[in-house]
Amino acid sequence: MIKLIATDVDGTLVKDGSSEIYPEFIEKIKELREQDIIVCIASGRQSTSVERMFDEIKDDLIFIASNGAHVKCRGVDIHVAEMNWEYVKGLTHELRETPGCNIIWEGPGVTYIEPGNDESFIKLLTEGYRNHVEEVEDILTAGKKIIKISAFNRPSIRDLGEGKIIPEWKDKVKATMAGEDWIDCMDKSVDKGAALGFIQRIFDISPEETMVFGDNNNDIGMLDVAKHSYAVASAPDVVKEHANNICQSWAEKGVYQVLKDFDFQ
Repeated sequence: MIKLIATDVDGTLVKDGSSEIYPEFIEKIKELREQDIIVCIASGRQSTSVERMFDEIKDDLIFIASNGAHVKCRGVDIHVAEMNWEYVKGLTHELRETPGCNIIWEGPGVTYIEPGNDESFIKLLTEGYRNHVEEVEDILTAGKKIIKISAFNRPSIRDLGEGKIIPEWKDKVKATMAGEDWIDCMDKSVDKGAALGFIQRIFDISPEETMVFGDNNNDIGMLDVAKHSYAVASAPDVVKEHANNICQSWAEKGVYQVLKDFDFQ
């Protein structure tokens, strides 16, 4: 019997960067909650962004935000994993010197940017992802708590991520691709799977009672802690290898189709 469902957002539920969730999914979540099934939204986004997406039902959800660095339920922070400040400084200096990428720093529920970003990038953050954004002159002197550093570039930042940042920093931080155009860096303890495991332990729920949906590298951890694991059809092969099932892509509303047809009784 399924007692816990967790799903990624970008590339799994919706197109990367979308700010809207289709109404059928919202109604299905309401039905699941009436059956006392716990539903988690697990995203690389900040908590404010995903809470705004699910505003109608946010008090019925647990949010695993910032790839697991921030876990929140009904407005209460359950877990916050702050980054080592020496690593924040090192990554910041390196990314500032890297041409062709935009940088953001995240605290719990807030995105920090420095001056000089393109308007299109700021619009993506505020209107696309619906982040709460604050500009600071210098993040290293602003005295902020940092839980994630991300670098962005379109159409792709994979060469920088897989060719440089991830191998250089893998022994110090958790560095991962989040879609094709984001690199996310967090405390080494941070992982969506670790956060989901934390929730499983709180509610005494087993992997056999857990269902998970994902599409990218940062979803692998939580796919590994669920028997009923689904990678969407558009996921890379390395992600599909960690899933026990394949469902249709976000464009075909694959997550909703599985939830609609699955027997939860």
